[in-house]
Amino acid sequence: METENSKIESGAEPADPRLKGLTNMGKGRPKGVPNKVTMAAKEAIALAADRLGGVDRLVDWVQEDPSNERVFWGTVYPKLLPLQVNGAGENGEHLVDATIEIKLVRPNAV
Repeated sequence: METENSKIESGAEPADPRLKGLTNMGKGRPKGVPNKVTMAAKEAIALAADRLGGVDRLVDWVQEDPSNERVFWGTVYPKLLPLQVNGAGENGEHLVDATIEIKLVRPNAV
């Protein structure tokens, strides 16, 4: 049985040397592994949506009232958009091709 004072096997070391070997650093879920609870919740929501009429029912609801359409576009649809959009630059930055033109004009020029 593992305890709170279990030894570290991942090679990660705590910042405070006094805690060496006494932490659970590195014992969490590996990076990139999906959270099972979140996946189960998403599946349950998808199943409920399907039982409530799916796409056709959603479209009917949106068309029932203009406030429903505002809710759809303002709350529901944005959840499908990525949280961060990466550009085409080397480090994900957005590339912009821009030209700045400055014209000096004399106010009383004839």
